[in-house]
Amino acid sequence: MNPRLAAALVAFAILFGLSLMLLTGKILYAVLILLGGLALKTLIAHKAGL
Repeated sequence: MNPRLAAALVAFAILFGLSLMLLTGKILYAVLILLGGLALKTLIAHKAGL
């Protein structure tokens, strides 16, 4: 696995965990959807070779 990809995914996981601890309600769900979308976009870009 590419070290840059691993670092990005670890950063997303840390942000995900912090969001779960600090946020509540609709803001929490919005942030989790945003982070999930960005992580998915990162993985797709990696698979495409960009």
